[in-house]
Amino acid sequence: MATPAIDNRPMSSEQRRVIFASSLGTVFEWYDFYLYGSLAAIIARQFFSGLDAGSAFIFALLAFAAGFIVRPFGALLFGRLGDMIGRKYTFLVTIVIMGLSTFIVGLLPNYASIGVAAPVILIALRMLQGLALGGEYGGAAVYVAEHAPQHKRGAYTSWIQTTATMGLFLSLMVILGVRTAVGEAAFADWGWRIPFIVSILLLAVSVYIRLSMNESPAFQKMKAEGRTSKAPLSESFGQWKNLKIVILALIGLTAGQAVVWYSGQFYALFFLTQALKVDGPTANILVAYSLILGTPFFVIFGMLSDKIGRKPIIMAGCLLASLTYFPVFTALTKAANPDLAAAQAANQVVVTADASECSFQFNPTGTAKFTSSCDIAKQVLAGASVSYENAAGAAGTPATIKIGGTEIASYTAKGLSAEEARKKDAEFKKAVADALKTAGYPSKADPDKVDKFTVTLILFYLVLLVTMVYGPIAAMLVELFPTRIRYTSMSLPYHIGNGWFGGLLPTTAFAIVAQTGNMYNGLWYPIIIAGMTFVVGTLFVKETKDVDIYAND
Repeated sequence: MATPAIDNRPMSSEQRRVIFASSLGTVFEWYDFYLYGSLAAIIARQFFSGLDAGSAFIFALLAFAAGFIVRPFGALLFGRLGDMIGRKYTFLVTIVIMGLSTFIVGLLPNYASIGVAAPVILIALRMLQGLALGGEYGGAAVYVAEHAPQHKRGAYTSWIQTTATMGLFLSLMVILGVRTAVGEAAFADWGWRIPFIVSILLLAVSVYIRLSMNESPAFQKMKAEGRTSKAPLSESFGQWKNLKIVILALIGLTAGQAVVWYSGQFYALFFLTQALKVDGPTANILVAYSLILGTPFFVIFGMLSDKIGRKPIIMAGCLLASLTYFPVFTALTKAANPDLAAAQAANQVVVTADASECSFQFNPTGTAKFTSSCDIAKQVLAGASVSYENAAGAAGTPATIKIGGTEIASYTAKGLSAEEARKKDAEFKKAVADALKTAGYPSKADPDKVDKFTVTLILFYLVLLVTMVYGPIAAMLVELFPTRIRYTSMSLPYHIGNGWFGGLLPTTAFAIVAQTGNMYNGLWYPIIIAGMTFVVGTLFVKETKDVDIYAND
């Protein structure tokens, strides 16, 4: 097939309207979705207050992840509708479901008011949001790509790629504004609800904009010719020639893109606030600065992919992430909390314990009682957000915590009365806290010592990697599949990649950290996944920039 002639005409007013309408609606939708992620710590206290603090936070992240877990099912449901009845009406439905679910979260009574029903309803709402988002992205990306000229799809669809970052930025700004207006205490009590409630206004604007849009020309042409798919699911996944491409798109593209995306934006924010103990407003501002600096590069890399190809840019982003995450996050520690970095270098914390005494620290129900000396030692350190190394102890000996030159013996709570256990617990925690203080471990990052310029540069680098893997990927996914099953076929690998591999990153990373004690070990998850995508994508995924999507049906 001959390569189509390059269209050098400027973007028409109709094309600008399509991009603006699709992008703006998607910005609002991502805003809704990211409010929860940004407020995970407060939501943990509001809806999971029946658990201990560590388990409540991990359980709040699991509730956040629930929305991601169901995204592939939303991709199947709405992708099928999009390929059968059209792109426009399908993602009108998705935004209404998303917006209403978010609005209701703002009104939902907390655990103190209605007990266990609160987290159950919250998780149900998160799942509804995930279903809607599963149909949203594919619709927007396909809609814009099918309006774009042949050799400008990377540039045109890259505007859709900016929407997730812009939605995150908007959510951070609204949160910061409300926080400043009502104060920290009021915000933690009731002010956190305001960003969820005002989303109903964004929903109204988004629906109005999307009602004014026309169906995509590629779908109209296919429908007029009677070539729409009667069974998009079986065509996409029941035929090996298409299923093979779906699998390659997942392993060789979207899995790596997803973990780089979530590491560069969400995990970086969580790492700043949870591991490095930077206060929330400061962390949000610094992440917002990096997003402002980085967002234009979505379009830059999208345009570049029209010239040199999608694949080289995406693979380079995955490779750089795998090679640089450890030194970059180490540098982030030194810049954001230099006292912590200095204490870790000078006075390493080591837990020496009989391995048979140590349990997995994840306790989502709050019912497990850790009574061994190893578990008690690790729980105290985890509660203080202290990174530590593990060492093997002699069988049958109690665990010890070594902080610099100070060694503190842990204790076993087995056989102790409740009063004796409380007394031992208080004595042990005081001894550990005193030793940490003497060794220079800060209880929180000193605002005056946070190197804001360096932190912003590091966060910008992480966002830059995000733009490399994410900017060109919408065009590439669209070009991989024929028009009649495009919405369904591209949506599933995208949402398995981003919903499962990416959405589970914070929970998985924090569980790894909780188990191993080292705050950097959570990075192994995105490093391994991004490395896998680099190898598979480089060897097996074909370049797509010259594909004629009108002929590919």
